[in-house]
Amino acid sequence: MGEHVEFPSNGHTCRGYLGVPPTGRGPGLIVIQEWWGLVPHIEEVVDRFADAGFVALAPDLYHGETTTEPDEAGKLMMAMNMAQAAKDMGGAVDHLVGLDAVTTSKVGVTGFCMGGGLALMLAAQRPDAISACVPFYGLIPWPDAHPDWSKLDASVLGHFAENDSFFSPDQARALEDQLRSHGKEVELIIHPGVEHAFFNDHRPEVHDEETSRRAFDHTVEFLRNNTG
Repeated sequence: MGEHVEFPSNGHTCRGYLGVPPTGRGPGLIVIQEWWGLVPHIEEVVDRFADAGFVALAPDLYHGETTTEPDEAGKLMMAMNMAQAAKDMGGAVDHLVGLDAVTTSKVGVTGFCMGGGLALMLAAQRPDAISACVPFYGLIPWPDAHPDWSKLDASVLGHFAENDSFFSPDQARALEDQLRSHGKEVELIIHPGVEHAFFNDHRPEVHDEETSRRAFDHTVEFLRNNTG
């Protein structure tokens, strides 16, 4: 079980959920929430990465607000102040790399749905600290939030869904081509026969257990090989 923590974020504080591996030390990993907020599913994902050996931190980008209603989640996402979210994620990175428990000078970032796009954005904004990025079925839906991809220094592994009405395989392939045109190391996998949010086991209507297991194992191996 992890714990709720607070960390500095550009003049104020931000809350988050921190998981530490049983050994007490390990590579660092930022976990970015879905549009529902920092809900129990994301905390469980943090715990799962901690069990796999990572010191994992999920910042609370909605500052205590959560929802289970799609319409409300969409409103929370679109109302999110992107500049503040960037500061909160940057504060989470600084807090994580400063922990004695973190054994790597550079850390990874993963995120889900909205958080997948934010993970990509954070990796481009913090090439000094992030060496691996794993978005799950998420791109950047805010036109003014697209980063300068030339600044990205992280290796990228993405997990996307064949039957995704939010972020289509064609959109994922377009991003893959764009990143490769900048000379970046990227592999975006389109998982066949699954839907958006297939990793979320709190949503049985879309969850796919076998694909989730394979994607998680692949992600753990990728992060171990690309954080240092």
